Amino acid sequence: MKCVMLALFLHLCQAAGDDVDASQEIPLLSGESLVDYLRKNQDLFEVKSDRTPGLEFQIMNEKFKNHDLNPVVKDDFNDTGDDIPESYDPRTIWTNCSSLFYIPDQANCASCWAVSTAAAISDRICIATKAEKQVQISAADIISCCSNCGYGCGGGYPLEAWQFFMNEGVVSGGDYHSKDCCRPYPLHPCGHHDNQTYYGECHEENVPAPPCRRICQAGFRKQYRLDKRYGKSAYRLPQSVTAIQRDILRHGSVVATYALYADFDYYKSGIYKYTAGNLRGYHAVKMIGWGNENGTDYWLIANSLNTDWGEEGFFRIIRGINDCGIEEGVYAGLVDIDSL
Repeated sequence: MKCVMLALFLHLCQAAGDDVDASQEIPLLSGESLVDYLRKNQDLFEVKSDRTPGLEFQIMNEKFKNHDLNPVVKDDFNDTGDDIPESYDPRTIWTNCSSLFYIPDQANCASCWAVSTAAAISDRICIATKAEKQVQISAADIISCCSNCGYGCGGGYPLEAWQFFMNEGVVSGGDYHSKDCCRPYPLHPCGHHDNQTYYGECHEENVPAPPCRRICQAGFRKQYRLDKRYGKSAYRLPQSVTAIQRDILRHGSVVATYALYADFDYYKSGIYKYTAGNLRGYHAVKMIGWGNENGTDYWLIANSLNTDWGEEGFFRIIRGINDCGIEEGVYAGLVDIDSL
């Protein structure tokens, strides 16, 4: 996984550890032994033979894990969730919002915190304007110019990224070498991907963060300051399935962080649930909806590992049991429509 965030949230780590303590005797396997164990001991997700390459070079250290987790929005304890649908996939409703279908590639940069936030903001802009305004927000602008967010390609905090959107604004972005935007993603995808340009392999290490350049790329039609979009709030949601669902229904995608274990390296499709393997670190992703398959509730999530990973770039994780802390660190913000 290309952006494992070992440091976003100490109590996430503690909670995840509580779920997988030694009393449960979950084996800390690896390699072929782990693959064999997964195939014999769970049937929720399909397992591939080879692990996702490059994960070991994206693990973040512990400097982030003491981040403040106090929620800044209150849970509506009277909200029973009776009107929340059993399943919700915004791609079937907001069919003209191209950002909902978009899967980025963060390359060998631990930028999931920024990439997922930029992607969620893009979704919220489209939904807030009923698809009248569409823009791909620049992850590069957040990675390089948000001084309070963390360490760029060394990891960062989604909440600060949302606050940066609110206080400083973020310009338009796009994939590597995109021309119709202010600040495209600065790093090329690593290796070969189906039906995509091959730019080369990536170094087996985290790359340095790109410099903050408050100027749009040559040939773009707008000045940097005039291309900014702004948010009007930033918040952490309470650990509540109903609260998360309600926010997604009302406003669009959110950013979720979770503990990433070795068995996730081998995820191919289906509903992921932690089964075995050691803790690898933490990751941040864009959560867009939810559903139920054969009696198992799940969250629907867009990853940032290109479209040939998982379920065409998406994956599902079990919902309602806070597996890997997926329901603890969830972040979002509201869009300032007047800034669009």
